[in-house]
Amino acid sequence: MTELLIIKPSSLGDIVQALQVATSLKAQVDGLRISWIVRDIFAPIVRACEAVDQVYVFERKGGTKAFLRMMAEVRKTKFDYVFDMQGLLRTGLMTSRALAKTKVGRTDAREWSSLFYDQKVPLPPDGRRSHAVEILLQFCPVLGAKPELRGTLKFREHEALNLSFAEGKGGVKPIVMFPESRRAEKCWNGFKQLTELLLRDDKSRKVIWAGANVVSDRGAYLPGQFLNLTGNTSLVSLPALIKRADWVISNDSGPMHLAAALGVRTLAIFGPTDPRLFGPYPLTAPTNFVVQAPVGDLKLLTAKDVFARFQKASARTEKKR
Repeated sequence: MTELLIIKPSSLGDIVQALQVATSLKAQVDGLRISWIVRDIFAPIVRACEAVDQVYVFERKGGTKAFLRMMAEVRKTKFDYVFDMQGLLRTGLMTSRALAKTKVGRTDAREWSSLFYDQKVPLPPDGRRSHAVEILLQFCPVLGAKPELRGTLKFREHEALNLSFAEGKGGVKPIVMFPESRRAEKCWNGFKQLTELLLRDDKSRKVIWAGANVVSDRGAYLPGQFLNLTGNTSLVSLPALIKRADWVISNDSGPMHLAAALGVRTLAIFGPTDPRLFGPYPLTAPTNFVVQAPVGDLKLLTAKDVFARFQKASARTEKKR
């Protein structure tokens, strides 16, 4: 058995991408056991992933005592490899404290974290202009695996959310929207108008808003067509909800990456960030679509623009079904 410790504490989108790589490693390397260090707020989704065998919880606000307590647990296992997929000072310190034969990090690691590595993986051919997933895939050859996605990302389902609305009647799947993003400049404010356009266009259509923070709909939509789960969407229920969606329409966010990873039709709304580096992976997949705001300013992107992009993408994918 090969013992691997992956250090990737945050954020949700980065973790989802790293889980894709972990799944690929599990599919390619026999007898691989994967442990993971993750921030407490993201621990539920890592625990739910079938590719991960052991989770160590990093309490970021717990101070030095919490850090040392976690590392004491980590040091009970002698790992064959540690992969620091984050590449920051705190993860470098975690790498230094872990017991392992080989400690591997990123070539583009920051904050002096590379001082704690025995080996650094190279960047892809496009260097720093590579997609985030492609950068993480460069860890695969260390274990003799190919730097490509293999296997299927799977999560253990929990009964944490009532999915009866998402199950639908007559096989009608909902469009799930995620109106928020971790950074304010990546949040588009047109989801309400887009919802109106979608529901007006097709009376049988259903829309769900989801996310960690509450976004008020002000009772503007019929209950039979709309459900607001914002502020009531747990991480463990997120994969199950997304898997039941016909489409996911989202800002550049963790749920967008999860939808793409699960193979759900995804329309990602981008502003200042570059979708070639951070878009739904891979951008060439027939289920992944991007609409980018003019000059990267989300204030210039209208609901009609997004709706038109959705209609074209929907027509294209329906032909292939």
